Amino acid sequence: MSEVVRLTSLAHGGGCGCKLAPAVLQDIISRVPAAAAFPNLLVGTETSDDAAVWRLNDTQALVATTDFFMPVVDDPFDFGRIAATNALSDVYAMGGTPIFTLAIVGMPVNVLDPDTIGRILAGGASVCAAAGVPVAGGHSIDSVEPIYGLVALGLVHPDKVLTNKGGRAGDVLILTKPLGVGVLSAAFKQEKLDAAGYAALIGSTTKLNVLGARLPDVAGVHAVTDVTGFGLIGHALEMANGAGLTAVIDAQAAPLLPGVETLVQAGVRTGASTRNWASYGHRVEGAGEGWRRDLLTDPQTSGGLLIAVSPDAADEVLALARADGFDRAAVVGRLEAGSAGVRVA
Repeated sequence: MSEVVRLTSLAHGGGCGCKLAPAVLQDIISRVPAAAAFPNLLVGTETSDDAAVWRLNDTQALVATTDFFMPVVDDPFDFGRIAATNALSDVYAMGGTPIFTLAIVGMPVNVLDPDTIGRILAGGASVCAAAGVPVAGGHSIDSVEPIYGLVALGLVHPDKVLTNKGGRAGDVLILTKPLGVGVLSAAFKQEKLDAAGYAALIGSTTKLNVLGARLPDVAGVHAVTDVTGFGLIGHALEMANGAGLTAVIDAQAAPLLPGVETLVQAGVRTGASTRNWASYGHRVEGAGEGWRRDLLTDPQTSGGLLIAVSPDAADEVLALARADGFDRAAVVGRLEAGSAGVRVA
């Protein structure tokens, strides 16, 4: 095939912006019959956590997750890297260490040549190699739109599993990566993203959240989730639901990727941001309207970790984050007593 096909032109959405809207997902899940109780299932679907966790023995639990989506960029290798980084993030968010992965591949084989598809898989494999795990197999289908991702499996001590429901009143909320991936990806698709913006997009989305595997050993870390398709507000709301507390988000404190503020003020945003707000906006106070709210609901493909930690341990977590290269990690809010919901300050 001589003509170069833009990967993003083959997909109606991209990255974690492909996720079903939170309200739609909840409606679908509510129709699934409840499963029988399994004593060894430590984490299931109860609080919309990042991965399932199954106790293997007294010292090991298996962390299992799957994540896949359509292209957020056109470069096949970069697409593979982003998708793999995003999938592994769910293991790290549970405090786990990945052990191996399986590839999920759906490709329009009559449109994309084998070399392009191979580069997508090679990009994913390169990230897995950096994480110290193999791609041990997988499954592929002929699909109308290009889809790539991973099943990711990891291990964690059963007593050290980190969930999104353990937050306590008084905890501060630390975000490890800047916001704005959805805005940059929208700008890319609209051909409004310059080279610096693209570099920022790739740099953020391909940075592994390895910090998560260190957090179980930090006294004072009570809850963790990763910020992906539902935006900062959406994932803070899941944390608030799990803890039965109010998550207070400081909109001014949330770090932003370079160039994002200018783009969003010019009206660049994703449709997923609007869908996110339509799903959970009735449970959010003080968000107002306009571009800042767009950023707080912006879908983050391979976003950072959101960590609920006691104030006296916050500096330790920030130091660990910066040692791992998360230079923009910052306190972006807190948990306080009150009804489960989010307030934007």
